Amino acid sequence: MKLQGLVIAAYGRHYLAELPDGEILECVPRGKKSDVACGDTVQIERTSAPSTALRTGSAVIERILPRSTLLYRSDAYKQKIIAANVSQIIVVVATEPSFNDELLARCLIAAHDQKLQTLIVLNKCDLPQIEAARAQLAPYRKIGYRVLELSAKQDVTPLLPCLQAHTSVLVGQSGMGKSTLINALIPDALAATREISTVLDSGKHTTTHARLYHLNANSHLIDCPGVQLFGLHHLDFAAIERSFPEFLPYLGQCRFANCSHSHEPDCAIRKATEEGKIDRRRLMLFQQITAH
Repeated sequence: MKLQGLVIAAYGRHYLAELPDGEILECVPRGKKSDVACGDTVQIERTSAPSTALRTGSAVIERILPRSTLLYRSDAYKQKIIAANVSQIIVVVATEPSFNDELLARCLIAAHDQKLQTLIVLNKCDLPQIEAARAQLAPYRKIGYRVLELSAKQDVTPLLPCLQAHTSVLVGQSGMGKSTLINALIPDALAATREISTVLDSGKHTTTHARLYHLNANSHLIDCPGVQLFGLHHLDFAAIERSFPEFLPYLGQCRFANCSHSHEPDCAIRKATEEGKIDRRRLMLFQQITAH
């Protein structure tokens, strides 16, 4: 009997799919290749009946149903799927430790490619380094990115309205307080993780994982492992160029059609930067990202 489920956890080649009635099935893909992502809707075939203790059985994933979006990162050799069918990306940065603004820029480029709504959350805003972090984010505010300041240890309620009616994916480097944020938003998150570890044989498959939590019937949150790198090998130069909103008024105005905005004469982007219309650090980030 074919069933349809929502992938709520991804651990290597092992997945948990939630059926409409709340039953959870441990699933493996049919065949060796797997490109299933947390957030996917999948067609599955049950291979064992549910146990009475955890209401879990097992199944094989037959196929992935069409996706609305797919967020992933890539290098020259492979790609890493992050989440599917999300409508919003929330990039978590913090005042301490200092955050990598190239990683932030790369996450926003990937979001632009998939037409996702974006939100930058500045966590640990109660710490003395807040002004330095605000200054680092000032260019993003100026070009229209939403920035929300909060302290996950004190109060996460300012974030709640931003999550409504979205399937949001939470990304960020390690140390930004993402886990604290998740546990504050979803008090049962640790219990859910423990239950998953039980289902998947005491955490044997839980080295890296993504996990979907239900905030309410229409709002969901996918938590991903901390990332230090976010490759964009799957995007060409033009796609990255269009992902810098402050560049858009000047595209097509350079002397050379294939201008890299790094050294060519009569570059409209560099001219706008010199005139203060484009932030110098943002141009440097673009040059770093497109150089490799």
